[in-house]
Amino acid sequence: MPNFSYFSLLVFLSFLFSTFHAIIAQNLIRETCKKCAEIDPNLSYNFCVTSLQAANDSHCANLRGLGMISIKLTKYNGTNTRHYIKQLLKNKKWDPFVRACLNDCLDLYSDAIPTLKQAIIDYKSKNYKDANIEVGSVIDAATTCEDGFKEKEGTVSPLTKRNNDTFQLSAIALSIINMLH
Repeated sequence: MPNFSYFSLLVFLSFLFSTFHAIIAQNLIRETCKKCAEIDPNLSYNFCVTSLQAANDSHCANLRGLGMISIKLTKYNGTNTRHYIKQLLKNKKWDPFVRACLNDCLDLYSDAIPTLKQAIIDYKSKNYKDANIEVGSVIDAATTCEDGFKEKEGTVSPLTKRNNDTFQLSAIALSIINMLH
């Protein structure tokens, strides 16, 4: 019988510790996102919280870990957007202007992927200055992509949500990098 009570106590303490750790992690995410949104008024607090909470490792991450997660989420988003653009370009019925914009966006996102890979390397080595520049260039890529569609009146970008997500994820990463820098 004593073994059972020790086992029960061990299970209870493990559960209590993991619950406590999860609460602390969720508070860190909310506090980090609050600071990020204060730093950049274009950044959505809710988007930040939802994105970071969705990442598997976020429940046990510190601020530096959240920074790495945000860069990796940006890279994943950029890679996914690049594949999506390739799929869109398979449709031969696009207006020539829209097709040209999609090709420009494909080039921008194709350049963004290796840039984000380098940002991950620089971030890991605590070279925050270069990581900042690299992640910042991804914001520029998403904005440039979206702005290209606006050059012809009446054109609707098929990438607005994806470009905004890339912008938001990059802004989260930049804000965290700047908190650490």
